[in-house]
Parts: sequence; structure tokens; C-alpha cells
Amino acid sequence: MRRNFIAALVGGIILFIWQFLSWTKLNLHQPAQKYTPKQDEVIQYLGSQLEEGGYMMPTIPPHASSEEMEATMKKMESKPWAQIYYHKSWDNNNMYLSMLKSFITNVITVLLLCIILSGFAMLRFANVFVASLFTGLIVFLNSHYTMHIWYSSFDIMAHFTDAIVSWGVCGLWLGWWFGRRTSRQLPVDSR
Repeated sequence: MRRNFIAALVGGIILFIWQFLSWTKLNLHQPAQKYTPKQDEVIQYLGSQLEEGGYMMPTIPPHASSEEMEATMKKMESKPWAQIYYHKSWDNNNMYLSMLKSFITNVITVLLLCIILSGFAMLRFANVFVASLFTGLIVFLNSHYTMHIWYSSFDIMAHFTDAIVSWGVCGLWLGWWFGRRTSRQLPVDSR
């Protein structure tokens, strides 16, 4: 278990560093976080109209009849729409707590992969690397891409890049870490 924890700790650091680079220095997610010079007016208006929460516009009121649902869907076709996540206040004081939670989540995610990998009969570099890369693809396909299918997002390629790069680099680390142990344990062919 100690070996898995060390692997997960380093893997979690790799994922965390990539996330930092992706969202800050490389700014890959900028298409989903565009600036508007009217932001103060928009926020002020939203604050006067909305409670804190997530909104889909247009949509139907709760408990609408199937006829109302169908009419609204027809009316929405080829018209503008928006998703809004409105919060009453920005709390920059919890940034460090959010970073800590993100890091711990990354370590736990890699640890779960390491536990799965520990059950493999052969822990060769290629097997571990491919399993890690597939983990990234599974995460991407089951979360960001599935949401993109229904609610087109502007940074879908950034999320795809995040999955391939972060889990690929993590796979290089895990492949080396687990592969070196296996290669020492395998008998040498004397032929």
C-alpha cells in the first residue's frame, strides 16, 4: 500500500500541476471564460433578478405539462440560449482550501487507479501507461464530453487536452514506477 500511496502522491502532483498550467499560464479554457466590458451591468442586473443557483434559459417551469414542454422546445429552436451559474458573493479567501481539496481529490483519483493496477498480472510500462491514458479518456468522455453533447461548451478541446496530457504524463510516471518493480522481479531469460 505504501508503494501505491507514493505513486498516487506523485501522480496527484502531476495532475495538479497540469490543471494549474491549463487554467492559468496556458489559459486553455479562455473560450469558456470570455470577458465582456458590460460585466458590471450584467452582474448587477442578474443580482436583481436571480437567486443563487444554476439556470438554463429558456426552459420550462417545474411541473409543466408535456404539451407545454413540447411547445417550449419548438419555440427554442434556432434561438439564443444561456446557462448561468449565479453566486451572490465571491469568496477569494477559500482559494487555498479549494486548491487543497483539488490536490487531495487528484491524489485519491490516482490512488484508485493504482489500486486497480495492483491487481494486474503484468505491470509493464506499456500496460500501466495505456491504463492511465484510458482513465483520462473515461473521465473526459463520461463528464465533459457527455455534457458537451447536450449543452455545447466552448472549451471542450481544452478539457480533451487536459485529459490526454495530464493522464498521459501521469501514465509515464506510473509506468516507470510500477514497471521498475516488475522488471526487477521478472526472471532473466538465460537463452
